[in-house]
Parts: sequence; structure tokens; C-alpha cells
Amino acid sequence: MLAESSRSAKDAIPLFQAFGVEIEYMIVHESSLDVAPISDQLLRDEDGNPSEEVEYDDIAWSNELALHVVELKTNGPVESLSGLAARFQANVNDINDRLGGIGARLMPSAMHPWMRPEVEMKLWPHGYNEVYEAFNVIFNCSGHGWANLQSCHLNLPFDGDEEFGRLHAAIRLLLPILPALTASSPVCERQLTPHLDHRLETYRHNADRIPQVAGVVIPEGFYTEQDYRQYILEPIYQTMAPLDLAGVLRHEWVNSRGAIARFMRNAIEIRVMDCQEQPAADVAICQLVSSVAKALTEETWSSLASQQKAETLRLRDIFLNVVDNADETMIIDPDYLQLFGWDQGICTAGDLWRSLAERFPVEEKPLSDALDTILHEGPLARRIVTALDDKLEQRLPIVYRELCECLQQGRSFRPSELSV
Repeated sequence: MLAESSRSAKDAIPLFQAFGVEIEYMIVHESSLDVAPISDQLLRDEDGNPSEEVEYDDIAWSNELALHVVELKTNGPVESLSGLAARFQANVNDINDRLGGIGARLMPSAMHPWMRPEVEMKLWPHGYNEVYEAFNVIFNCSGHGWANLQSCHLNLPFDGDEEFGRLHAAIRLLLPILPALTASSPVCERQLTPHLDHRLETYRHNADRIPQVAGVVIPEGFYTEQDYRQYILEPIYQTMAPLDLAGVLRHEWVNSRGAIARFMRNAIEIRVMDCQEQPAADVAICQLVSSVAKALTEETWSSLASQQKAETLRLRDIFLNVVDNADETMIIDPDYLQLFGWDQGICTAGDLWRSLAERFPVEEKPLSDALDTILHEGPLARRIVTALDDKLEQRLPIVYRELCECLQQGRSFRPSELSV
């Protein structure tokens, strides 16, 4: 087993004293908007050689499994999310300037709408490739669940088991309703899917060969490092061992649940959020999610004991409904709603988020404007469907080119402003 000991206690960061944000984007050809597997032309070290990561002050650019994806991330933990959207936006514009010289640009949203991964998927071929090749041998990464899923990850720190238990309980409760805010993937292979968050529908099946890897996406209710390792990580490692003889995948990041404990850096990484059309929207969502998670850890509406008793399969059922219908999903579990202080009977996931957003307003512009668009016009997936307006074949390239422009210009996508 490769060493996976936790950071020392003196290095641990207490709850909500720092944040880490990662946003993935597709690289596409400017003319056709087809995926462009050229991230190694963008990610270069000082000597011009392909590099897995390039640092630009407080933002780093890094590769992912697929050669047409680039990830922008905070270069280590940041003390505040304030001002972060502007720094991400500046890096987006820098990347687009560089890609423009080779006829490419960035495309937002969680799934490319017409990519055919069985034909177009190319793995990152440089450093770290042995990990990607191991994934490919075991799971066959030429499907959408590996090749076509761009997300935003939020990393929240904890210091010790007591804080881990509180944070893990809070995040488990939040995961089922997150797609109501973040769904941005209603189209796959030029077809509207039955899921507003089709990325998550494909994601939850990408490791079906070894079901222990993803579980039911909602992580099981274990609240100490020892229990988490024993009941979540070790079954994954043991089941994969015959297929991973070199042990290159025997790491905590192989866990594909919707939120994973990263004991190596004393943080929990939330993975269920689709990439949005501009960084301000991603960061606004991260800020709201962090505020609600903090309130849960402080037992603002419900006790820690009641939060930790939430049944995994009940949370999964809510999650699957929200994957399909996002903000319009009816939540009919009163016990779940009461954990958030909602006592007005059944409601939609959108109603719940609007109530939470009123309690924890995002003040910074353009974050507040981006969040208002989501809360009142629907998540990006719903706005995409509205813009397509039953004319999918005709409008698909128009809508996704407009999304590229939204990313470049740092503005929200609104169907009413789309010229067709």
C-alpha cells in the first residue's frame, strides 16, 4: 500500500477557515466547436515541455484524464472566496488568448453536446499517464462518464475527527440537492436526455465494473477517519487489487463518491457540481454551499445526531430525482427538509435553495447577479433547454457558441438575450 498518512495536526486547517476550488473546461476548435485534444499544447513548462501543472500566482492550470480538458484551480487553500471569481475569469481570458492563436477556445458546461467519446477520446499521454492508463484498462475510459464530464470541485478543510464528522454529515445532506443549482448537462450526442444533469447520470455508472468505487454516489454515514478507511476505502482497494497489480490506484482519490474524504490534505472534496457558464456562477454557488454547510455544522437547524442519522438510500433517492428534474424536483421527505429548518410542508428543491439563499445572501457582484439568475431563471441546464426551444438541431451550435461567449465575457447565459 502506498503511504496515505494524514497531514500532521499542526498543518490542519479548522472548519471554513480556507477553501479550494477547481473548475474544469473543455477545449474546442474555434470553427466547429468540436473537442480539441490539445491541452498539452497549452500546459507547458519553462522549457516548453508538456507539464501536468503550470502555476500562475494564486491560480494553477492542470491536466485531466482527457486531453481536451484543462482544470483551473486555486494554487493551494485560500482564506476567502471573495475576489476569487475575478481571478478565475482573468485566467480564462488568458487561456483563450493563447488558444486563439491555434484556432481553439474554452467551452463551459458539464458535457460537450455532440462529442462521441468512443471516437474522439484521447488520454493525457505525458507524466502521470500510468494512472490514466490503469483507469482505462479497468474501466474503459472511452465513455461519457470518463471522457465528457466537466465539473467544479469545492474542497472544505477539517481539523481532526470531530470536525470531520460534522463536515461529512453536513455535506451528505447537501449533495442530493446540489444539482438543483448546478445542473448544466441536458444534452448528449445531439439529443436531449431525460436528465437535466446527465453528467451525474453517466458519472454514477462509470465504475459499474467495480461498484465499490462509487457506491451510490452519496457517501455512507461514517464519521471518523478510522471508520471511513475501514468501511469505504479498504473495500475499494481490496476489490481493485486483482485488476491493479502495480497498486497505482491505491489512493483515496480513486473513491468516486459525490464527496470524498482527502485525509492526505484534511479536506472533503465535493464533486457533484457541474461546471457553469462563467466563474462567477461557480464561485457564487461555492459560497452559498459553504455558508449552508457551516450552518449545518453549527447545528443551526438540527442536531449533529439527527444529521448523522440520515439514511444513505433516502438521500440517494432525493439525489436521483434532482439529477432528473433539478430545481423543479418535489421534495416530499419532511424529515429531510426539517434538517434545513424548513417546516412549511413539501417544496421544490428550488424553493429550498431560494430560502437558504435569503438567509445567506451573496453580496459580491457579479456573484450575486449570477446566483440570482440561477435561483429565478433556473440552473444552466434548464436555460439551455429553453433556448433550444424544440429546435435542437438548428439551435445547438448557436446555443453552445453563446455559452463560449458567456465564458469569455464573464456573464450569465439568458435565453431571452440569445439571437437566433
